[in-house]
Amino acid sequence: MAGLLYLPRLFVYHTGAQPGTPQSETFKVMERRLLKAITTPAMIVSVATGLWLAFLGGWWSQGWLHGKLLLVLGLLVSHHLMARYTKAFAADANAKSSKFFRIFNEAPTLLMIGIVVLVIVKPILR
Repeated sequence: MAGLLYLPRLFVYHTGAQPGTPQSETFKVMERRLLKAITTPAMIVSVATGLWLAFLGGWWSQGWLHGKLLLVLGLLVSHHLMARYTKAFAADANAKSSKFFRIFNEAPTLLMIGIVVLVIVKPILR
């Protein structure tokens, strides 16, 4: 989650850097390393262990798990979009504003809150 919360913040700062400047090049390295070395491997491990725990717990028929999986899918989409934005910044082809990334930065937070609430409360969803 730290990577999904920090990467859009880097994008906000990166939009303020002129392409080709040392600052922009530093952001490119930070974004690439965060995505490839931390966020993507953590996503793979989290999804794999989450599915394994759902299997072991026998929760596949539980409505709260379906809701949680829907929110996790939202996080996966968010991750995919961040990978695309990282590639756009790497090619100096970003077309998004810092305001867009400030708003986009809230999506993983809201999804995470929803996931935690569903796991803790385990409401009966039909």
